[in-house]
Amino acid sequence: MSDKDLIDLKEVAPAEVGEVDLYQRRERIYTRKVEGFFQKVRLYTGWPLLLGYYLMPWLTWDGRQAILFDLPERKFHILGLTFWPQDFPMLAFLLIIAAYMLFAVTTFAGRIWCGYTCPQTVWTTMFMWWEQKTEGSRNQRMKLDKAPMSMEKFRKKCLKHSGWLFIGFATGVTFVGYFYGIRELLVDLFAGTAGAWAYFWTQFFTFATYINAGWMREQVCMYMCPYARFQSVMFDQDTLIVSYDKARGEARGSRKKTADPKELGLGDCIDCELCVQVCPTGIDIRNGLQYECIGCALCIDACDSVMEKMDYDKGLVRYTSERELNGEGKTHWLRPRIIGYVVVLAVMFGAFGYNMLYRVPLELTIIRDRNQLFVTTDTGAIDNIYTLQLANMSPEMHEFTLSIDGLENAEIIGDRMHTLDGEEIRSISLRVRMMPEDLDKPSTAFNFEAQASDREDLRIVHETRFVKPL
Repeated sequence: MSDKDLIDLKEVAPAEVGEVDLYQRRERIYTRKVEGFFQKVRLYTGWPLLLGYYLMPWLTWDGRQAILFDLPERKFHILGLTFWPQDFPMLAFLLIIAAYMLFAVTTFAGRIWCGYTCPQTVWTTMFMWWEQKTEGSRNQRMKLDKAPMSMEKFRKKCLKHSGWLFIGFATGVTFVGYFYGIRELLVDLFAGTAGAWAYFWTQFFTFATYINAGWMREQVCMYMCPYARFQSVMFDQDTLIVSYDKARGEARGSRKKTADPKELGLGDCIDCELCVQVCPTGIDIRNGLQYECIGCALCIDACDSVMEKMDYDKGLVRYTSERELNGEGKTHWLRPRIIGYVVVLAVMFGAFGYNMLYRVPLELTIIRDRNQLFVTTDTGAIDNIYTLQLANMSPEMHEFTLSIDGLENAEIIGDRMHTLDGEEIRSISLRVRMMPEDLDKPSTAFNFEAQASDREDLRIVHETRFVKPL
């Protein structure tokens, strides 16, 4: 290498250290109203979910609230089924199934959960709808915010925030009503007789809804939601994502409707930025897939409306896969990962259904007397003392017979017949008496059995031990 090929260090500008502000002030997003196919889909999925949330506590099932999480009684009543603390593994299993379903849907169709059914999205959409009703279109809202305070501005702001607080209050009361009982809660709240925790949680969820959906909006999706951070690991080349067709759209530029874009050296994108103005997170989908994109497809509706006006083909922004976007062939709908999810979900649903179908609504817990292992009677017999907790988890009353198995010549001292009301738990003290010569070991295992007299399948067996002196 000759000397003339070398770069003189004096001519090289020193590197500058840039500053990045990690706490930038939020720039408010004024979304434009848009109509189209995907907006209708959001409407038809969001409103039923909202109505289901608000109306479900008012429905009754077998004489009680259809869904009631009764924490003081430690019972969850869900559409005729009662889950006791002993059923917690089944509830946990149900949540695992829900998580797997979310993973499967995400692998197949990206973040449609975020865009269509996530509570943050649904409530934010409702708040934005009310904002547009009270303050007007995007331009009117921007103009209103820049204008000085006046009676008209004050009136519109009061109307908007009053509506937001009302929705927040309805949301908070409904949520607490799932745990308290909605009818009793409303009466107690306004009569001033509800407990302190009912007032606290109602206010908490009222203001949480008001702040999240009214003020924070996309900030929740971008900075608080953990799902946005790891959902992309479930994507593959065939996952449906909202994408901008760069090969078709570039180069961007405005033009007359009658102009031929090829003659101007332009693509189909007229750079109107409607796709940016309708985005609830304020991103530009033309910059590629971004974690802020919640997959709501409003940019697709906006772009399609422009393409229709320009007499261009729709789909410049569309749901497509990376494979199709890169020209590597058609999307593979059936692929090993999707098939795996379907198989696992089928097995999990089968196991859950089997457990629910053959679940015995009866629980028996046995506690031995901790003060003394055994008692020797005047006749020389050995008594072991037990406390049985028998839980009738069915809603009907049943008569149960207690018996033991595995101890020959054993005698039960105490009541063996017990009638329990529906969902009643009863503690029963019993003695089991044996003669020492009938026992060949210091500790012998045997079973307590509870059998309903009117239902053969309502039976439970629990093992315990009988202890004699050494």
